Amino acid sequence: MTSSNGGFTDEGLRKVREVLTRHVESGRVPGVVALIGRGDETHVEAIGTMRHDGGAPMGRDTIFRMASTSKPVTMAAAMVLLDECRLRLDDLVQTWLPELADRRVLKRIDGPLDDTVPARRPITVRDVLTSTFGLGMDITALGSPIMGAIIENGLTPDLPQPMPEPDEWLRRLGTLPLMHQPGERWQYHIASDLLGVLVARVTGQSFESFLRERVFGPLGMADTGFHVPAEKIDRLPALYAPDPQSGEFHVWDESADGRWSKPPAFPGGGGGLVSTVDDYHAYFRMLLDGGLHGGERVLSRPAVELMTTNRLTPEQTALRETLAKDNVHLSYGQGQHGGWGLGSAVRTYRGDYAPVGQFGWDGGSGTSTYADPEHGLVGIVLTQVGMTVPNSAQLIHDFWTTVYQAVDA
Repeated sequence: MTSSNGGFTDEGLRKVREVLTRHVESGRVPGVVALIGRGDETHVEAIGTMRHDGGAPMGRDTIFRMASTSKPVTMAAAMVLLDECRLRLDDLVQTWLPELADRRVLKRIDGPLDDTVPARRPITVRDVLTSTFGLGMDITALGSPIMGAIIENGLTPDLPQPMPEPDEWLRRLGTLPLMHQPGERWQYHIASDLLGVLVARVTGQSFESFLRERVFGPLGMADTGFHVPAEKIDRLPALYAPDPQSGEFHVWDESADGRWSKPPAFPGGGGGLVSTVDDYHAYFRMLLDGGLHGGERVLSRPAVELMTTNRLTPEQTALRETLAKDNVHLSYGQGQHGGWGLGSAVRTYRGDYAPVGQFGWDGGSGTSTYADPEHGLVGIVLTQVGMTVPNSAQLIHDFWTTVYQAVDA
């Protein structure tokens, strides 16, 4: 246990540790690393082991697959380009992504792929950054032709076949109609991967090299990237996807020779990062500090405010609400925040212990990362158990419940 107790009560910190330990001792979560910080004060817990069957202990420097908690971090690349006026919110993306010109839109989201109408207008940068460009992973439309085509074309991660390299990925994306008119509805995930292709086309660099140069490097995020180099691979635990019926542990991704042991063909902004609690703390602390890190500016204050304020209209929020509330049994309660900024959820109502204004996101690999401007608080909790079962989601919920009890106002 590492603690300076600044801004937290001793009793509250004990409760955080006790709750996390209870989850590990249950045998359903092999290990967890958690960090809570206020200002310059941090408290870190590393509990359990790297593997279900034992192995090395979890450590503060354990590297985790961040899954969808990649989204709030990779968005910074686009914000750098907005700050430098190399992108504008209402620029047409077809300037750099001609594959997305002249879009067709499904008449019905569950209709045949050739039953379409012309898009009312072109796709803009704003549509991509707000996840409203017209395509996304929609669990309310599972089994529809468009969702089948997205999966069959390898446009989403987590499948046996890796995603193709960015130009081929975009070519395939360009063969599909949109689910909704540009700007009409919030749609999850695909926009975050499209963001990386857009950044690479605008800058002439790979998405990872631009992130490393402009975000990871300045913040000292030395363990963050789209793969784990060989000299660090022993710090990456196995990732498990337990059987939904029996709960039996199945390895979804090994460390050595696994998906993250070499650079991917597609550096996915939606879920491809690996990182540590300290690297993510540096990033979210920078956001709470208005874009500054150690006196150096990484993002402008207006860029941070744009990212971390709800961007959705009530009409755009309709699907967001449906995904969160009507499918709570599928997501184990994740995602009930109300709004969405750029790359992250933004709480617009008080639905649990966290206040309005908290921003961040959760990941399907059992990760959760949020910042709270009201309390100046960053919280990060990382496991290696995917959300095929509710165990890591329940640990995440319990972590946040105890974190807010530990805050010494």
